[in-house]
Amino acid sequence: MKKRKKSAGTPPLPDPLDDKDYKRTLRALQIELVKLQRHMISHDERILVLFEGRDAAGKDGTIKRIVEHLSPRETHVIALGKPSSRETTEWYFQRYVPFLPAADEFILFNRSWYNRAGVERVMGFCTETQCEEFFETVPEFECMLMRSGIKLFKFYLDITKDEQKKRLEDRRNDPLKQWKISPIDAQAIKYWDDYSRARNDMFRRTHSRQSPWTVVRADNKPHARINVIRHVLARLDYKGKDKKLAKPDRRIVFPYDKAHIADGSIAP
Repeated sequence: MKKRKKSAGTPPLPDPLDDKDYKRTLRALQIELVKLQRHMISHDERILVLFEGRDAAGKDGTIKRIVEHLSPRETHVIALGKPSSRETTEWYFQRYVPFLPAADEFILFNRSWYNRAGVERVMGFCTETQCEEFFETVPEFECMLMRSGIKLFKFYLDITKDEQKKRLEDRRNDPLKQWKISPIDAQAIKYWDDYSRARNDMFRRTHSRQSPWTVVRADNKPHARINVIRHVLARLDYKGKDKKLAKPDRRIVFPYDKAHIADGSIAP
């Protein structure tokens, strides 16, 4: 019987960024985002970005850096709350459809329809039948969006268990972050393994060449923010693009592959 090869361990992250380097790089990337937006407005393009990840993974901060200097008229961040009693009886995707981008719009979802594959599934807010229906229909739904001309990005911000514990504790102790605390936060660590299984199943069933998941190793916030922006810029064409600046670090941002679960690139 052959022995199973041992994993080489979690691939190392790059060294932390110096604060001046981070701010300088972020400013340069934000200028590129403004160039991109000017191009997309002049060409009536539509961009849709979904941000998923564990609680405290850094979705808010990453989105803030992306939209900071973009036009507020054409840029919208969508963070839907708990569905109403009426919405629970609707077609599942119905509450998201009104917020899809029209011409010239850059829309970012801070959590999206993938709530069904994560929080709702783990916490028992939906049935297994509803979850199965979601998995069967979401690939077709996303293909319809892309066929209509929407440029779709799906990011999963991944952090380790220790980093999540630290960030949730920081939330509880920082009076300026009290608004981020929710009853779900208290269950995040308790259900860590359940969330991992749900995440892995979500990747397996909803990642495709047409609609891929991009994983972001987000234990280091500056690296995560910069490389998410770089990835978006790298995937799109626009006038005056700085191709060297738009090149993401593949140690931080990479397409999902089941091998990344085995080698530790995706936190267990």
